[in-house]
Amino acid sequence: MYDYIKGQITRVTPEYITVEQGGIGYQIMTPNPYAFHAGSGEQQIFTHLHVREDVMQLLGFRTAEDRELFRKLITVTGVGPKGALAILAGGMTAQVVSAIESEDEKFLVKFPGVGKKTARQIILDLKGKLEGVAEGPSLFRPDAPEPGIGANQDLEEAMLALAALGYSERELAKIRARLEQEEHNTEGYMKRALALLLKQG
Repeated sequence: MYDYIKGQITRVTPEYITVEQGGIGYQIMTPNPYAFHAGSGEQQIFTHLHVREDVMQLLGFRTAEDRELFRKLITVTGVGPKGALAILAGGMTAQVVSAIESEDEKFLVKFPGVGKKTARQIILDLKGKLEGVAEGPSLFRPDAPEPGIGANQDLEEAMLALAALGYSERELAKIRARLEQEEHNTEGYMKRALALLLKQG
C-alpha cells in the first residue's frame, strides 16, 4: 500500500520512530530505531504495512533490500514481524542471507525467538530465494558520540531497544559490563551489543 515515506523524523524511541509528513506524524516500527536520527532533514523510509485482525502497524526500513528480507522472513512459519525485526536489527542483511544460503543454523538461533526448528524452517523456505536481497548498504553509520548526550543515557536507550526486540535481561546482563567500558552513541552501542550477543552461545 505504501512504498516509502519521506519526511522529518521528530521522535526516536526504543521501539519506533515518528516521521512527520504533511502535518501527520506516522509511528513506524523499525529494526533499530537508533539507526535514524531526529531532526536530520528529510529522510526516506521504506515501509511495510502489517495488518492483523487486532492490529495495524507500519514498519520501516532504511533500504528496500532490508524490507525485502523482512517480507521473506515473515512468510516462514514461526517467524512473526517482531522476530523478523530482531533478525534485521544488526544491519547484517548480507550475513543473514549468507547464513541461510550456507545453512548456518548456529548463526540464526542466536536471534531472540529463533530456535533450532525455526532456523531450520527459515533455511528450508528461503534458501535459493534471496537473490538481490543483500545488495543494500549497511544499516550502521560510524558511531561517533553525539554531542550533548551522555554515554550512560545512550547505553540505557540501546538496552531498552534490545529488550524491545526480545533479548532477555540475562542475555543483556552478560554484555553490559563490557559495553560500560566503551564509549559510543546509542546506535554504536546497539551495533556492539548485537555483535557481542551473536558471538555468545
